[in-house]
Amino acid sequence: MSGLLDGVVVLDLTRVLAGPYCGMIMADMGATVIKLENPAGGDDTRKMGPFVNENSVYYANFNRSKLGCTLNLKAPEGKEIFKELVKKADIVIENYRPGTMEKLGLGYDVLKEINPAIIYGAVSGFGHTGPLSRRAGYDIVGQAMGGLMSTTGWPDSAPTRTGTAIADVMGGISCCVGILAAYINRLKTGEGEKVDVALVDSMVSSLEIINII
Repeated sequence: MSGLLDGVVVLDLTRVLAGPYCGMIMADMGATVIKLENPAGGDDTRKMGPFVNENSVYYANFNRSKLGCTLNLKAPEGKEIFKELVKKADIVIENYRPGTMEKLGLGYDVLKEINPAIIYGAVSGFGHTGPLSRRAGYDIVGQAMGGLMSTTGWPDSAPTRTGTAIADVMGGISCCVGILAAYINRLKTGEGEKVDVALVDSMVSSLEIINII
């Protein structure tokens, strides 16, 4: 089905929630989103319930409207296939721990040499810069360090995680907004961009004035 992003090609290297949510939004808007999963089991959520006809509803929900294949980015052949895909793509999204793509030889600096117009979206716990950048980040970390957990629970109880993975969702939305802004800029200039989003930052920005009271 066509949409506002009809003709835009996205290479989706993400897994679990924040990154897949970002790709899901673009797929829902008509982009051709190609989800590239590791051959050893694919996205973790394929094993997460609930299940219908032995298929994960969790996985299906956040990866709907996407095309899919497996690709081993650790193998030389896989790297070359990915680079060929990058030549024809508009957007790459990933939510690995910062530094992972660089270790694979596929970081933004490499990809922009292959395709100067590529837009590279990354979602991680603390972003790609700063003293905490190399730490793993999860939804509960975003909620805790972003301050949301201080607003939930009872007055005499400890900070409490919300019932939904809202830090992951906000991270995915924030990344999508940044990517779409970069895409508009590319239409004007022909140049790509790196969009770097942190779960903690996304959570802080959603708390209105709570963190400064």
